[in-house]
Amino acid sequence: MRPHLDPGSAPIGPRFAVGGFGFPATTSRGVGRRRPRRPVGFHDVSNDYSARHLSVLEGLEAVRKRPGMYIGSTDSRGLMHCLWEIIDNSVDEALAGFGSEIEVVLHGDGSVEVRDRARGVPVDIEPKTGLSGVEVVYTKLHAGGKFGSGSYAASGGLHGVGASVVNALSERLDVEVDRDGKTWAMSFHRGEPGRFEDAGTPTPEAPFTPFEQRSELRVVGKVAKAVTGTRVRYWADRQIFTKGAAFQLDELLGRARQTAFLVPGLGITVIDEREAAPESHRFHFEGGISEFVEHLSIDAPVTDIWRLQGSGTFKETVPVLSPGGAMVPTEVERECEVDLALRWGTGYDTVFKSFVNIIATPKGGTHQAGFEQGLLKFLRAQIEANARKLKAGTDKPEKDDMLAGLTAVLTVRVPEPQFEGQTKEVLGTPAVRAIVSNVVAKQLAERFASTKRDDKAQTALVLEKVVSEMKARISARTHKETQRRKNALESSSLPAKLVDCRSTDVAQSELFIVEGDSALGTAKLARDSEHQALLPIRGKILNVQKASISDMLSNAECAAIIQVIGAGSGRTFDLSAARYGKVIIMSDADVDGAHIRTLLLTLFFRYMRPMIEDGRVFAAVPPLHRVVVMNPGSKPNETIYTYSEAELNAVLADLKKRGKKYQDPIQRYKGLGEMDADQLATTTMDRAHRTLRRVNVADAEAAGRVFELLMGNEVAPRKEFIVDSAAGLSRDRIDA
Repeated sequence: MRPHLDPGSAPIGPRFAVGGFGFPATTSRGVGRRRPRRPVGFHDVSNDYSARHLSVLEGLEAVRKRPGMYIGSTDSRGLMHCLWEIIDNSVDEALAGFGSEIEVVLHGDGSVEVRDRARGVPVDIEPKTGLSGVEVVYTKLHAGGKFGSGSYAASGGLHGVGASVVNALSERLDVEVDRDGKTWAMSFHRGEPGRFEDAGTPTPEAPFTPFEQRSELRVVGKVAKAVTGTRVRYWADRQIFTKGAAFQLDELLGRARQTAFLVPGLGITVIDEREAAPESHRFHFEGGISEFVEHLSIDAPVTDIWRLQGSGTFKETVPVLSPGGAMVPTEVERECEVDLALRWGTGYDTVFKSFVNIIATPKGGTHQAGFEQGLLKFLRAQIEANARKLKAGTDKPEKDDMLAGLTAVLTVRVPEPQFEGQTKEVLGTPAVRAIVSNVVAKQLAERFASTKRDDKAQTALVLEKVVSEMKARISARTHKETQRRKNALESSSLPAKLVDCRSTDVAQSELFIVEGDSALGTAKLARDSEHQALLPIRGKILNVQKASISDMLSNAECAAIIQVIGAGSGRTFDLSAARYGKVIIMSDADVDGAHIRTLLLTLFFRYMRPMIEDGRVFAAVPPLHRVVVMNPGSKPNETIYTYSEAELNAVLADLKKRGKKYQDPIQRYKGLGEMDADQLATTTMDRAHRTLRRVNVADAEAAGRVFELLMGNEVAPRKEFIVDSAAGLSRDRIDA
């Protein structure tokens, strides 16, 4: 078990906490210590690791051998985790009230630098090891203020291995500390302290000499007494990380923005110098998580942003170091602070972010479970008490009904939280669940008991929305149960206009959604009736991004598509129940056809998203032109289909170059109905010759924002987008 010191335990000695780390205070100055005795039988076999630092490298070598235990992976995700281990040290200082600016620089040589103006890493000698604070922090696992007695009330880098792990996995790491009127510096090579002989610009390829007699914390400059701060620059070790691993700017910006939301008043600047034209981005917010919720919300509001805050205490038994040096199990009292911002919208998607001491927990944990428990218990009681007014009947709402359309950010502050693994993706502290649940229930009770007109109106709308979602879920479940593929002995309840296929093999079956009855007639003759089904739609379907669930279900075209696919809709969608392995949207190659395709994709994205995420939605690519090349004599003419104006011009230029003649005028297909069955089969439906475009969603959150912008209720942002983007539009990008 790792040693933890508690504020209530007897201290080892006078303590201080600076620069993100705390150590026993000492009045001694200096940086050296006596060289340890060389182990018996030891032989120098490499300059990489000297005998001087065997004790240090014993711990860091384990990190290099098993990096996944500490950073999760050795790809770009692990690389970004290392960066945030360094940044979080500066963020912890800002949380403690020291330093309000952090700067992150992605250098062109592949290195990254983190700068802050906080208290600076300690430079005094740590008496137990005889090493300077800088060397202890960057070479010793489980060392630092986060294991100390009160250095931080709630820190992000809980496990205390972040800085040393990053050092172990770096080909070179340089630290500069402004403190006591001086700038102190130390360099490391794969975790071992020493000196690089740089000839100008710092580089990990520079000659490196490890310290043999004693470590040297160099003084490289002078600063004003009041100036403090830390600068860390490191080059990730390519022996550890995969070839394609790289710092992801979008991910870095997203996390920087997120941290700025969570720490009101903190400014974070990200500078990317990897391109010819450097980019600079700065994030600074004063509104905290309320602004965060506003940023995350994409649909129209049902309620204002509600802020729920509270705290609770709990007891836990932890090992505490006694004055005699023994670890003694001691019961201590902890305080857990809860801060929650939430808001319901008209949509049904849920956006939920949870954090512990500003560290994101994307896989949830006890705090998220407590939030869901408190919300479910309270709203169930409210709906039961108002069942007659809400016409809720005897059905009980479920968790998904409560979360539909909810955007929420939950943060808890807990001293020494228990996480599952160093990557800290799941909170495990059991007592947090009950505290969060009680705070949520108590704060919501005050909100629902409020006599203010706005509060009464909004709470009533929330209950109506939850009941509406409950009814839609029950209706969809009943609908789905009656829409399974029927066998030969059962009567089919599928739409009469569906032209189904004979095969019951889902993986081989395909559903073509075709535009209009004229295209249906040709497609019937062109299809493979064993595996290909046809469903015609009449004109442009409902824009479901604007419409409610009930409006969508009552729309004949939308209901027919959901019924034919047979897997339900929305939260109840069951991908395994889908009746077809592929859904292919086959619309005309004109502006109206593109609009219909967009409306259909909106329906799939909003109510049948697993189909898109599984890669089962496609768009057919019908040709735009038919070129008949006339061959001399009895040789049959050749037919060439082209799919764009550029391709047509290239084909015609090639024919002229080869002296080939072609029929003029060239046929231009305005719609699928202009093709005969053979042409449609050959170009669009025959598996051996057709071209399909798979629809996929790389980032569902970003795609959701785009759908809301282009298809949602707000007209002004859409108009602004069109005006701003018109100048940069290339006609070549239009397929119609």
